Amino acid sequence: MNVIILGAPGVGKGTQAQLLVDREKFVQLSTGDILRSEQANGTELGLAAKLYMERGELVPDTVILNMVALRMETGKSYLFDGFPRTIAQAEGFETILSGRGMKIDRVISLEVPFDEIVKRLSSRRVALKSGRVYNLMSNPPKVEGICDVSGEPLIHRADDQPEAIQVRLQEYEKKTAPLKQYYERKIGVSIVDANGEVEAVYRRVKATLA
Repeated sequence: MNVIILGAPGVGKGTQAQLLVDREKFVQLSTGDILRSEQANGTELGLAAKLYMERGELVPDTVILNMVALRMETGKSYLFDGFPRTIAQAEGFETILSGRGMKIDRVISLEVPFDEIVKRLSSRRVALKSGRVYNLMSNPPKVEGICDVSGEPLIHRADDQPEAIQVRLQEYEKKTAPLKQYYERKIGVSIVDANGEVEAVYRRVKATLA
């Protein structure tokens, strides 16, 4: 089963995706995590993408599609977290999947009011190497400022600063929100209320996969 998780920045896509990977044996493909890993390793792709991400802008579709295609293998169950983000990406992704004899089985849309998103993102901390995402309000690390898994320091990303958050939400409304309508026409979309405790949201997400 291949699943796409949609939702504005800060709704909890990364947290729910990690739970599904840990408990349901999905292989997670998060373009955000991949790009940040490239940045941490100082690659050419990472440095180029950094300029877009720090301004809260989307990395060009062709770069994202090629990057995802290189990491996909047949015979695995993938969870696409934060991808695709535009109609153009969705159409290009459909071509990639078709060429590999694959398809998307479920599309889940996590939804939270925008004012709550601003609070969440301002409290978010990330471990670059492990890719783990924490929230000081709802999902804090066991030791303040330290990743539970890797022991590395947690950072407050530049694109989680208030000014960048506003830009990201504007970008989402303009380019990414129409994806829900796109997939509604294609295979249907499961709407999940992402407010509340992490485990409660997880139960709602898992119910859509039955």
